[in-house]
Amino acid sequence: MSIIEIIVLALVQGLTEFLPISSSAHLILPSQILGWVDQGTAFDVAVHVGTLLAVVIYFRKEVGDILGAWFKSFGQQGKTDDSQLGWWIIIATLPSLVIGYLVKDYVEVYSRNAWIIATTTVVFGVLLWYADAKAKQMKTIYQINWLSALLIGLSQVVAMVFPGTSRSGITMTVGLLLGLNKQSAARFSFLMSIPVIAAAGSYYIYKLSSSDEVINWNAILLGAVLSFLAAYVCIHFFLKVIERMGMFPFVVYRLLLGAGLFAFLLW
Repeated sequence: MSIIEIIVLALVQGLTEFLPISSSAHLILPSQILGWVDQGTAFDVAVHVGTLLAVVIYFRKEVGDILGAWFKSFGQQGKTDDSQLGWWIIIATLPSLVIGYLVKDYVEVYSRNAWIIATTTVVFGVLLWYADAKAKQMKTIYQINWLSALLIGLSQVVAMVFPGTSRSGITMTVGLLLGLNKQSAARFSFLMSIPVIAAAGSYYIYKLSSSDEVINWNAILLGAVLSFLAAYVCIHFFLKVIERMGMFPFVVYRLLLGAGLFAFLLW
């Protein structure tokens, strides 16, 4: 990988992991359009670690409160809003861990192509617009129940199977359709990303340990740092943007990106 490829791919991963525009699509497209070689397992690990650290550090207070309350719920303290939220995050994560593991080989072979990305970019962009414009957004993050958590978790599997859907995009869309307000839908999506990204990173580390891939440690360090910085800044400004403008800017971006992809493919 050239220094330009390292910088571009790390920034793309960091900026798009938590935006409703699909990080996997943006990471696949350079190889489809520009002919860049696959970035390799080690680099995937690095950028995933960077984005994981960003979301954990940004939501460190929430993460600490939820973990503390969840462990204490097994003792005398009993159930609290934070401990309950911890259970809902676990429930939301399980479909991705189970189904994602079962379909990972199918996804790597059949789903990673530009036609699927273009289609899902447009389709789920329209669905995001509908949820943002029409759904009753009255519930807070503490009003999620087990069924809502499961449905949001199942929607995450769709993003794993069909690149271009956007993990954050589809989980926020379903959250909005279930009545969550924008901030709560976004925060639950971010919090439930922590175990998912951690699991993906662990899987990549396992693949790396069983491969003969030569590791470029300079690329690894640069990729991790850049993806961390980009993701941290992205989370901060995204929460401010949706409070003022909703999801509309991201809907427009998805539709323009999808139209551009179709034009490129048909050219």
